[in-house]
Amino acid sequence: MIKIDGVVIPTPSDYIVGIMDLSKAERNARGTMIIERVTTKRKLELAWKYLSKVQLSDLFNRVSPVFFEVEYIDPQDNGIKSGTFYAGDRKAGAIDFINGNIRYKDISVNLIER
Repeated sequence: MIKIDGVVIPTPSDYIVGIMDLSKAERNARGTMIIERVTTKRKLELAWKYLSKVQLSDLFNRVSPVFFEVEYIDPQDNGIKSGTFYAGDRKAGAIDFINGNIRYKDISVNLIER
């Protein structure tokens, strides 16, 4: 479903695509709003219920560079798109720690288009 730098990552349990218009807006002398759309960007909000420690480490390492390439399913274009993204907040909760092994739950990563 999603590739980062050409590598398929685990399919997320939650997949939200935000479509953000970046605009410059001001009112003219008559009070009419003038909006110049500069560009449209995507924000991918991804979450997993559970990942192994190996899967989590791999995921977090893939999104650690400042920028990386992402292939994803875009609902507006109804197809696969690719772009350069960076990672926003990354979170992982621990479910338990047994015999030196930790298991993770409620993992989330936001990917924002450059």
